[in-house]
Amino acid sequence: MSDHLTISILSEDLEIGSPEEVETDSPEEVATLGMLTVTANGSILTIGVDTDTQDLRRGPYVPGYPVAEWLAWNWWRLRWELARPSNPRAVVEWEFSHCLGTIGDGYDWPNITIQSDGVNSFLWSDSDEEHDQGLFRYLGGYRQSVSCSELERAIDEFIEDMLNKVGGAQLASTNLHQIWMELREERADDQLSRFRKLEAQLGYDPDEANDEMIRHHLDTASELGDAAVGEVAADSVFHDREPGAISSADDLHRIAKMSGFAARPEDAVQLPGTFEEATSEATEAWRLGEGAAKRVRKQERLGGKPIGDALLAEFAGTSPNAISASDKNSEQFSFALDMENAHSNIALRPKSTTGRRFELARLIGDRLLNRKANCRTDRLFPVTGTYSYRQKMQRAFAAELLSPFDSMIEVLGGDYSEERQHEVAEHFMVSPMTIQTQLLNRRYIEPDQAPNLLGRGATV
Repeated sequence: MSDHLTISILSEDLEIGSPEEVETDSPEEVATLGMLTVTANGSILTIGVDTDTQDLRRGPYVPGYPVAEWLAWNWWRLRWELARPSNPRAVVEWEFSHCLGTIGDGYDWPNITIQSDGVNSFLWSDSDEEHDQGLFRYLGGYRQSVSCSELERAIDEFIEDMLNKVGGAQLASTNLHQIWMELREERADDQLSRFRKLEAQLGYDPDEANDEMIRHHLDTASELGDAAVGEVAADSVFHDREPGAISSADDLHRIAKMSGFAARPEDAVQLPGTFEEATSEATEAWRLGEGAAKRVRKQERLGGKPIGDALLAEFAGTSPNAISASDKNSEQFSFALDMENAHSNIALRPKSTTGRRFELARLIGDRLLNRKANCRTDRLFPVTGTYSYRQKMQRAFAAELLSPFDSMIEVLGGDYSEERQHEVAEHFMVSPMTIQTQLLNRRYIEPDQAPNLLGRGATV
């Protein structure tokens, strides 16, 4: 995929007497005034119309200093916050750290939202045609993704450029200088960086969270794995739970003992080779998940056949009871927890058989894709409701393992009606939503034909 992002202020493009040349008492704003342009993979996300002249421009005339301040202050959340809250009231607060339009100070800032899944960053630019009272009307309509490392590079370069501009105006000790110095120190310090990362994954601004709570969760991460606990933290944000309520190691051991099923990871299905590419920013999560599932099916000579409960449980190294015993449920999310003696416990949250099958398949994929990638020391393998890179890999793996797309299309026989989807779902022993999502992702059906999936905002 393309992977290029630029954020720039072009002061030489500032037209004298332009309608957006707002009077300001701030020397930092005067020093950084120009045309703000954001481009991603060749698309101009800030493109719009001068409402006075009706000229099409690449961006508005605004000062870059407030943008740089906003990017520096929100850096940790832009980079590491993996979940958008499901609660509409919480979303309003979330937008202040992810939407450039919330910067304030009276300027027409871009309607650009930035969110990360941990590996890639997504930028949405929305139009404001219904709000044409401003001096600049954004056309919007773009959705682009770049790697998180590319987002970091673009932000860093923009901040440095703004610091050079204010420095050229003999402004040597601004608030931006202070924020940028502290941010660079935090990023360079492994312990501080670890603290800030988890703080952001829990939805907090720097120094907003209770230190003791964060350190308690870091202790859990030291025992179970930073990556896994980060996923659990994101799940608490997504479901609008109290951040202090995310499960500790003791909580998970208790749940695993009461509601879990014994498993042996060494008996679970294995794939030869490694999955170092699972951390590749150039590969979409669904491709990795689907590719791993195809390898499992080919290795096990399954063809396009459905997978029964006994074989699925065997792939997970556990008993079919893990699927059938719907009265034993995990409290918040499904997970596998490895013990010291090469044993593991698997706890599943859903009560329905199809739900338990799907989440068990996600756990199989999670172990295959992450144990061999960037989570070698993790003992916890969580299945959550978020749409992080890891969870998207899991969903794609489970969908292809249980209802392989090519075989599913063959069984559908060109009939994509809801009734036929239900019949095919029964054939593969998955939920109708799994079939519908696969069809929607591959554009075999339109969004209005999948009303149950509208607003979920992510692919399997």
